[in-house]
Amino acid sequence: MAHAFAGGTSAICRCPHDPGRAALVSRPRHRLRVLASSLPTPAIEGQGVELSVTTRRGRVLPVLKDCSLRIPPGQLWMLLGPNGCGKSTLLKVLAGFLNPSSGTVYINRPCSYVFQNPDHQVVMPTVESDVAFGLGKLNLSLDEVRSRVSQSLDAVGMLSYSQRPIQTLSGGQKQRVAIAGALAEASKMGVIKAVRKSVGAGGEVSALWVTHRLEELRYADGAIYMEDGQTIIQGDVSTISKYIKKKQARYFGHFEL
Repeated sequence: MAHAFAGGTSAICRCPHDPGRAALVSRPRHRLRVLASSLPTPAIEGQGVELSVTTRRGRVLPVLKDCSLRIPPGQLWMLLGPNGCGKSTLLKVLAGFLNPSSGTVYINRPCSYVFQNPDHQVVMPTVESDVAFGLGKLNLSLDEVRSRVSQSLDAVGMLSYSQRPIQTLSGGQKQRVAIAGALAEASKMGVIKAVRKSVGAGGEVSALWVTHRLEELRYADGAIYMEDGQTIIQGDVSTISKYIKKKQARYFGHFEL
């Protein structure tokens, strides 16, 4: 995310949409070893990531089970699966918001987390001041701040709105402002909750978004499919799309007379 991370997060994000739960990224506190690999350094990598919670009665419930994924740099990837399968939880573990029970995580920092609900993130009175808010901790000159703000707003199509009061913006426009704030901090990786087709990844920016909408696959370079707390398959869009459609066909086939 852009703002509210002033305490020491790293992150960028590409674009949220759906209203709903939100999370804030902070530097991971969990003590995980950095993954070593002969392959080019990924933007995001996790191996054997698990998370369990303990109920008040002492029962241990697994939430994430042996989740592994690898996101190449400079690409936009989707994390998808049915409701309740653990997508948001895995995202929060990758972002450092939740501590995993076991496994390894690597994030190519700096990175940002953009909230689903922009009202949880957009806090300043005008568009320009909100995008500049997170730059206060970077010790930049006024000219550099102005340049970053302008470039970031231009990247999300909001440059002409720089002097607009935040309260006059639509929900989608606020989301763009939140993304611009993340871009202004020159982040290279993002974890996000959903995507708008009007904003895509590019250049050195990598992004991971979470959704359950299969139609959004067309915006992605690749995808990971989750089910019941596990990452089931990772691959290119065609492979994942075919896999999901076969599962859907088998499911609906059970109801045919």
